[in-house]
Amino acid sequence: MSDYLVKALAFEGQVRAYGIRTTETVGEAQQRHHTWPTASAALGRAMTASVMMGAMLKGENKLTVKIDGGGPIGVILVDSNAKGQVRGYVTNPQTHFDLNQHGKLDVARAVGTNGTLSVVKDLGLREHFSGQTELISGELGEDFTYYLVSSEQVPSAVGVGVLVNPDNTILAAGGFIIQLLPGTSEETVTLIEEKINNMTPVSKLIERGLTPEELLTEILGEGNVKVLETMPIEFKCTCSKERFEQAIISLGEKDITEIIEEDGQAETHCHFCNAKYLFSKEELEAMREQVKG
Repeated sequence: MSDYLVKALAFEGQVRAYGIRTTETVGEAQQRHHTWPTASAALGRAMTASVMMGAMLKGENKLTVKIDGGGPIGVILVDSNAKGQVRGYVTNPQTHFDLNQHGKLDVARAVGTNGTLSVVKDLGLREHFSGQTELISGELGEDFTYYLVSSEQVPSAVGVGVLVNPDNTILAAGGFIIQLLPGTSEETVTLIEEKINNMTPVSKLIERGLTPEELLTEILGEGNVKVLETMPIEFKCTCSKERFEQAIISLGEKDITEIIEEDGQAETHCHFCNAKYLFSKEELEAMREQVKG
């Protein structure tokens, strides 16, 4: 099964819901960055929540999520857009700890709890929308919930999970966002709260083979979910050799000459996807000529 996201309504339009499977997407991030299990879980949870938030946007709109909790993993940075494309990285990908007291990967210890979760949305306007909240647990599901409730004023529940194989590959990843729309009845709120509090961890449900639709049914109940749209999800980076070439050209003639004389070549590196692009002496000289005009 390939990764995909489901947008749905429930309880006759009282509730908006997103369900997602991100096993392959998080798996690609793990392979690209060679993350160790705890780092994989942290990055995977952040990517899963961020791509669902990206799916709330429209057209060419996109967002960037930055999580900086002061922990050993460093900063987590994730970009996503309205098309289901996501990319992300962590400062220290080889971060891993023993399981926590609940027998789970100790994401909170890796991320830290002394910091913030910030979201910047590029909505095609002159000014970008930005919001920021303090981290409340470092487990990330609760932190994204707190962000949506506090910064965007939408009563929400976010569940994200990642299971890692003994060989560090990703066994299962996915999640959900449930949002209460104005006028949701107390009865519906209570029902959803009870379901979420007593449900099997989301990563276990994905491992068991539940689809995003079935995941939402697990929370919202049989017959209550009306699927509006499905969307493929993928790890996709926007970097290219041409983009890095433009960046080198923007350095100007003096700096390019310095690179040629000192190194004879230039190697650039994309943090988001770990791709490297090599520029030969001849390519650098051609860029310098272009700058001279």
